[in-house]
Amino acid sequence: MTATQGPAATAAGPILELDDLRVDFTTETGEVPAVRGVALHVGPGETLALVGESGSGKSTVALAAMGLLSGNARASGSVSVAGTQVVGAPESALAGLRGRTVSMVFQEPATALDPLTRIGAQIAEVIRNHRPVRSEEARREAVELLRRVGIPEPEKRASAYPFQLSGGQRQRVVIAMAIANEPDLLIADEPTTALDVTVQAEILDLLRRLAVETGTGVLLVTHNMGVVADFADRVAVMYRGEIVETGPVEEVLLRPVHPYTERLLAAVPRLTVAESGSSTPQPAATEARTDAVVELRDVSVVFGRGKGAVHALDGVSFAVHPGETLGLVGESGSGKSTAARVALGLVPPTAGTVTMFGADLARTRARARRALRAGVGVVLQDPVASLDARMTVGECVAEPLRVHRRGMSAADRRARVAEVLDRVRLPRDLARRAPRELSGGQRQRVSLARALVLEPRLLVADEPTSALDVSVQEAVLEVISELQDELGFAFLFVSHDLAVVQHLARRVVVMRAGRVEEQGATDVTLLRPETDYTRRLLAAVPVPDPVVQRERRALRLRTPATGRTEAQG
Repeated sequence: MTATQGPAATAAGPILELDDLRVDFTTETGEVPAVRGVALHVGPGETLALVGESGSGKSTVALAAMGLLSGNARASGSVSVAGTQVVGAPESALAGLRGRTVSMVFQEPATALDPLTRIGAQIAEVIRNHRPVRSEEARREAVELLRRVGIPEPEKRASAYPFQLSGGQRQRVVIAMAIANEPDLLIADEPTTALDVTVQAEILDLLRRLAVETGTGVLLVTHNMGVVADFADRVAVMYRGEIVETGPVEEVLLRPVHPYTERLLAAVPRLTVAESGSSTPQPAATEARTDAVVELRDVSVVFGRGKGAVHALDGVSFAVHPGETLGLVGESGSGKSTAARVALGLVPPTAGTVTMFGADLARTRARARRALRAGVGVVLQDPVASLDARMTVGECVAEPLRVHRRGMSAADRRARVAEVLDRVRLPRDLARRAPRELSGGQRQRVSLARALVLEPRLLVADEPTSALDVSVQEAVLEVISELQDELGFAFLFVSHDLAVVQHLARRVVVMRAGRVEEQGATDVTLLRPETDYTRRLLAAVPVPDPVVQRERRALRLRTPATGRTEAQG
């Protein structure tokens, strides 16, 4: 292993080959170098993971390989896909490559799916754009693709619109579109970011099988070292636009050479597991509390009517108290995001009661609800959908101040925005930039800054760290913990990352198919779970050790898949 070169390309020649790739962005302040002298290759049937922190340039490399850089980007050097030069190629030549020879799974499904077209029709369109098949045949293929990527009831879901699916389900639809024509090269930019650990394992198995059976080369762009250990043959580590280390996955993850790689691995949260024969930890005795900041009591939510009705929540009860972090976990579609929206008053319950700061939301008038929401900060799962593209970053962060603190001067708003950007580890000068100019991780930190700008009594975060690399994730969670200690806000933390939940949450609620599977103190529920479902979730959490992951994968492939019913949300 060296700092710049990996193994030789296969005898058939690489499907993707980059040589001295450089990308510069033109901004108001001048030229900004994003990628500097990158060289790498992917052979047929090979999986290469490109890892690094948010803003390291890894997504820019992926976009350059597809010829999809924005208008203010200038690329030089060489990018060859299946023998076709991408840099400087006309759009007509690139259109012939995309979708058939090379496909891409984008990081944020909200930008990749048409909100006004049913998902089955979108997948069928991708098929018919590149192959001469009839509409009915394309629709049948679309349904089968949905089944392959783990969408429940694919015939029914093919008629759904993107907004009717959970975030993880939308990501699986994007993956189905990318593999529809079995491309020679698949570029996957954070393909499992929105997926729970069990579905993540299934998707990685699917992509690996595609590579083995069809010879598809895969460039995986990710910040998840557990995913790298489970999936990749080789790894390339990017830092500030350059590749600083590359080599076989076992060499890089188990015997890293570069200090930056060592820091990345040290920042990965590890899930603590109970040792065989150890006693079950006992939670400290506590009295029943009556000071809940937000509470759901026997809440049910049904979307639609008649045969098409979807029971998203069924008898869900939990409470979050001042200064407490409650983790809400479960598979994609388990109902955890719907439960969070009910807690915020955004989705009315079909049955049951929701109270916020002691007020019954069903009996609270609109003006009073607005006053209650001034004490709530929200971080949504998809930063692209939650940030207004027409605003600057500073305007996005300041928006809650303009709504709830109308007497605040413009100068005070700017000062408050600068302060909260510092707290989430973002440079102050980003306030003048547009959200589209930031990386996915930077946009998520902007969302967090906006949620914290009013110093809320309740913070609700739906997958707030899913788009963040491990070192930034560690810093952001540290910021949240520090601010929680300082301000005493309650924190409802929705996540599929059980290692992060274990480190952050005092109590945890495990959801499955719209119901509460079990709940209790985190150190009890995640160390000694009562249900097979929770044990299966814990066993699926990837670790950054390729040897361990290879053993887990072999066991996973020998064990029949457990049936799963998913609720919407």
